[in-house]
Amino acid sequence: MSAFTISLPFQTPHQQQNPINKNHSFRSPPKPPSSNQKPTSDSRSYSSWIEQLRSHTRSGNFHEAISVYIDMTTAGLRPNNFAFPAVLKAVTEIQDFNLGEQVHGVVVKLGYDASSVTVANTLLNMYGKCGGLNDVVKVFDKITERDKVSWNTFIASLCRLEEWELALDMFRRMQFDDKVEPNSFTLVSMSLACSNLENRHGVMLGKQVHAYSLKIGDTMSFTNNSLMSMYAKLGRIQDSVSLFEMFPGKNIISWNTMISSLSQQDRFQEAMAVFKLMILEEMKPDGVTISSVLPACSHLELLHHGKQIHAYAIRNNNLIENSYVSSALIDMYCNCREITIARKVFDRLVNRSLANWNAMLAGYTQNGFYDSALVLFFKMMEFSGLSANPTTMASVIPASVHCESFHDKEGMHGFIVKMGFSKDGYVQNALIDLYSRIGKIDISRNIFDRLEIKDTVSWNTMITGYVVCGFHEHALDLLHKMNQRDETHEQNLEKVTCKPNLITLMTVLPGCAALAALAKGKEIHSYAIRNLLATDVAVGSALTDMYAKCGCLNFARNVFNEMPVRNVITWNVMFMAYGMHGKGDVAMSLFNHMVAEINPNEVTFISLFAACSHSGMVDEGLELFHKMKDKYGVDPTEDHYGCVVDLLGRAGRLAEAHELITKMPPRFKKLGAWSSLLGACWIHQNVDLGEIAARNLLEFEPDVASHYVLLSNIYSSAGFWKKATEVRKTMIKNGVKKEPGCSWIEFDDEVHKFMAGDFSHPQSEKIHGFLEKLLERLKQEGYVPDTSCVLHDVNEDEKESLLCGHSERLAIAFGLINMPPGVTIRVAKNLRVCNDCHSAIKFISKVVGREIVVRDVRRFHCFKDGNCSCGDYW
Repeated sequence: MSAFTISLPFQTPHQQQNPINKNHSFRSPPKPPSSNQKPTSDSRSYSSWIEQLRSHTRSGNFHEAISVYIDMTTAGLRPNNFAFPAVLKAVTEIQDFNLGEQVHGVVVKLGYDASSVTVANTLLNMYGKCGGLNDVVKVFDKITERDKVSWNTFIASLCRLEEWELALDMFRRMQFDDKVEPNSFTLVSMSLACSNLENRHGVMLGKQVHAYSLKIGDTMSFTNNSLMSMYAKLGRIQDSVSLFEMFPGKNIISWNTMISSLSQQDRFQEAMAVFKLMILEEMKPDGVTISSVLPACSHLELLHHGKQIHAYAIRNNNLIENSYVSSALIDMYCNCREITIARKVFDRLVNRSLANWNAMLAGYTQNGFYDSALVLFFKMMEFSGLSANPTTMASVIPASVHCESFHDKEGMHGFIVKMGFSKDGYVQNALIDLYSRIGKIDISRNIFDRLEIKDTVSWNTMITGYVVCGFHEHALDLLHKMNQRDETHEQNLEKVTCKPNLITLMTVLPGCAALAALAKGKEIHSYAIRNLLATDVAVGSALTDMYAKCGCLNFARNVFNEMPVRNVITWNVMFMAYGMHGKGDVAMSLFNHMVAEINPNEVTFISLFAACSHSGMVDEGLELFHKMKDKYGVDPTEDHYGCVVDLLGRAGRLAEAHELITKMPPRFKKLGAWSSLLGACWIHQNVDLGEIAARNLLEFEPDVASHYVLLSNIYSSAGFWKKATEVRKTMIKNGVKKEPGCSWIEFDDEVHKFMAGDFSHPQSEKIHGFLEKLLERLKQEGYVPDTSCVLHDVNEDEKESLLCGHSERLAIAFGLINMPPGVTIRVAKNLRVCNDCHSAIKFISKVVGREIVVRDVRRFHCFKDGNCSCGDYW
C-alpha cells in the first residue's frame, strides 16, 4: 500500500477541520527517535505521542485517540506495536469499518501483521466487531504464531457473527491442532454457542463444556454466569438454578442472570424469591436487576412490590432515567391496569427513549385505550424527534383497528411500506389481524401466504382471522396444514417448527364448537393431552365449551371436573352449557358450589338467566335478578335486563317483559331488551307488542335484518300478508339482506355445509330423493306438516316443498345416508329451528331409530324415540 486516507467521522460538516493531509504518504516515514537521540526543546518525544494515544483509548475518549494518531502520522512519526492496538481499539469502539481498513493497510505496510501477534489480535477483534465472516477468517489465517488470545478473539468473533457450529469446530481445533489450552474466556464463548443450538444438541455439548470447566478447575464467576445462562436458554432452568446455588463468589451479574433467566422462563415466583434473597445478601440491585425483576411483578400483578422497586429506583436517581428500568416500570403498571400511574412515570422522564414510547403505546393498546394510543403515537411522530420502529407499529396497528374514531385503517399499511417495515414479521402479523378485523380476509391471507417464514404467531393470527370473520372451516383447514409443515427460511436455512400452542387451541376450539365438529375437537383434545396443554385453564375452558356446543354435555362436565384450576370463565362456560341443554336446575345447583370458591361476575348472571330461560324457571331467574347486587355485589347491566326480558317473554309473560323495559334506568341502552321482546312476540304471535318492539329497534338499528324478518314473520303468522310484504319491501329498499339459513354436519374429517333450498352439494339429488321418501314414511306415522311456518303466500303443496328444503333437514338426510347405523347425527344451525322442522325431526328420530342432536342459535335439541330434550319449550 503506497498511501492511505483517514477521515474524521466525529466531525460534522460544519466543523472546521485541522489542515491535515488526508493522502499523507507512508513511503518513507521517519523512524522514531532512538534512545540516544535527544529531543529538541520544540518537539515532543515519541513516547509521549504513544502514551497520549493509549491514555485516550483507556479513558474511552476514542475520537480524541484517533485524532492523536492522525496528528502523530502527520508529524512524520511511524506507529509501532503499541500505537496500533490503541488506535484499532478506538476504531472498533466507534464502529468505523472504513477507517479500520485504512489502519489495517498501514499495519500491513509496516509489517506488524506478521511480526506482532498483539497487533494481529487487535485487527482480528476489529473485524470481528465491524466486519464480516470472510474478513475475520482472512485475518486469522494470516496470523502465523497464534496464541490463546488469537483463538479466543477468533471464536468470540464467530459467536458475534452467529456462526455457532463453526465456533465449536474452532474450539476443537484450538486444542488438537495448535495445542492451545482453553481458558475462561473460551468457555464463555462456547457456552454462548451451545445455548444457540437445537435444544438436544446444545444440552449435550453444553454439558461437555461444563464438564471441561470442572476438569480444569475453572471457578471464575463469569464462566459460571455464562453456563447458567446457557442452561436457561436451552430450557434446563433447573440445572441453571442448581449451578447458581452451588458456586461461591456470586457477583451482581450472577444474581441478574438468575433473575432474568427465571423471568424469561415464566417462573416469576422463583424470580421474586431470588430477588428477595439477593437483598438479604446485601447485594445492591442495579438497572439490570430492576428491569429483570419488574416483569415478574408485572405478570404476578404484585403492584405493591412493584411500587417498592419504583421507590428504590427514584432514590437511586441514576436508575429511574435508565431506559430499560423506566420501560419495565411503565410495562408493570400497565399490566397491573394502573394506566394513569404508568403515564405519570412516562411524563416525568427527562429523556424518553423509543423503548419508553413503545412501552406506553403497548400499555394503552393492551388495556383497550385505543384512542390514547393513537394520540400518543401521533405526538411521538411530530414532537419527539424519534422514528417509529416495527415494535412501535406492532402496538399502533391493533389500536388503529379497534379505534372507532380512526377511519383510515388501511392507511396504516401505506405508512408501514413507506417506513420500510413491510417485511418485518411482527408488523406482518399485525397487518394480517388488521385486515381480518375489517372483513378483508382475502388480503390477510395474501399477506400470510407471502411471509418468508411463518412462525407460530403467524399461523395463530391467520387462524384467528378466519374465526373472527366466521370462516371456521378455513380455520380448521389451516390448523391441519400447520401441523404438517416445518418452515425453513430461504436465506439462512433457519428451520422453524410450528406446533400449535395454547393460543392456537384457544383460537380454533371455538371453530369446532361453531361447526359442531366433534371429531376435530376430540383430535385437538388428544393433542392437548399429549403436549401437556390440557391442564391450562384457558384450554380447559375452551374444551368444555367445545364439547358442550357439540352436544356432549357429559364430556364437557368431565373436562370441567378434571381441571386442576378453574377461573370464573370456566364456571360461566359450564353454566351456559347446562342452559343450552335446558338443564337450568343443574346450572343453579352448580352456582352454589361456585360462590363457595370464587366470586361471580356479570357474565355469570347472563349465563344463569339464559339457563333459567331455556328451562322455564322464571321465578328462580327473577329471584336471582333481584338479589344479584345485594348478595353477590354485581350491578345489573342492560344485558341482564335483556336476559330477564327474554326469560319473561319466552314464558309468555309479555306484559311483564314490556313493563320491565319501561323501568330500565335511563342510562341504559334498551336495544337488547327490545330485541328479546320482539323474539318473544314472534313465538307467541303478539302483533301489538311486536310492532312496538320493532319500531324502537328500527329507529336505532335500521340495518339489522333480523328486526325486519321477525316483524314480517309476526305479520305472516297472523295472516297479515300485506303488512308482511310491506316490511320485506322496506327491507329490500334499505339494502338490508336476510341471513340465509345454514346448517353444518361433520363427516369423514370434513364439515359439510347446507343452505336452505341447497342443490350445490355433490349428493344433492340423492339427499332430496331420500327426503321425499322419508316424508311419506313420516306421514304414515302421523306427521302433519305445519305450513304456517312457511311465511310466504303460496299454496300448500309449495309450502310443504319449501319445508323439506330447510337446511337442517338436508344436513340430517346427508348424515342418515352416509353414517353407519347407530351413530348419533349431530347438526348445527345458525338460526332458530322452526316449529315444523322440530316436529318433523322428532318423527325422524322415531322412524329411523337414531339419536339426532341439533344445535340452533339458542339451544340444543336432543331428539330420541320421537321426543325432544327441550320438552317443546324453546
